Amino acid sequence: MRLGQHFLIDRSIVDSIVSHADLGPEDWVLEIGPGEGILTRELAARAGRVYAVEIDPDLAASLCNMAPNVMVIHADALTVRLPQYNKIVSNLPYNISSKITYRLLSRPFDLAVLMFQKEFAQRLKAEPASKIYGRLGMVAGFFSHIEILQNVSRKAFRPVPDVDSAIVRLRPRTERPQVDPRAFMRLADILFRNRRKKVKKGLAAYGVDKMTLAELDQSLINMRPEELTPDQVADLILAIEKKGDWI
Repeated sequence: MRLGQHFLIDRSIVDSIVSHADLGPEDWVLEIGPGEGILTRELAARAGRVYAVEIDPDLAASLCNMAPNVMVIHADALTVRLPQYNKIVSNLPYNISSKITYRLLSRPFDLAVLMFQKEFAQRLKAEPASKIYGRLGMVAGFFSHIEILQNVSRKAFRPVPDVDSAIVRLRPRTERPQVDPRAFMRLADILFRNRRKKVKKGLAAYGVDKMTLAELDQSLINMRPEELTPDQVADLILAIEKKGDWI
């Protein structure tokens, strides 16, 4: 394993991922961590363009002549300026799952089909008030509709990881409250840093003054972070912004 990547070797899983992505020549696809290119090759056969972002120089070099519609970007996907795309299809490196997911969710896309560790996928889809609901589930649930499509055995990878995986499909929520994505993600982070305390404690830590707190929906701010739905968090942001008390 190099840089946290477990290479997918099961072609039936590749076919399943590509099928769920519903690709056509009009699609421009972003692939994070293409590795040895088993998925990249199938994406290139169906999509109009594939941007393959690979941090490993040897792997990046090996992908360069795969197909004329594959553009290899040798860079760190967490920091590089990402190109324009409408779909994301990737077997994501385990060690950047959280950070890259937050980055991708905050950007526009039409559809994403991603492979995660099974436990991570379950936390991504977790419902409010469940034992595994946290910042990840709150943020993902705000930005997208989430489906766990298929569990994948660890034997589908080389080297074999210690956990099973899952294929997840994300579709953007067009009906979500219109708040600044950065504000939402900041507040979700603050709330779950104080997850054992009531929401009003997290808001106070964020800089909301006592007068504004007194005027907010008391039923919401006296809940704990894991009890809030994503839209309730958005409602709080809108109410605070309306009072001009936001940083």
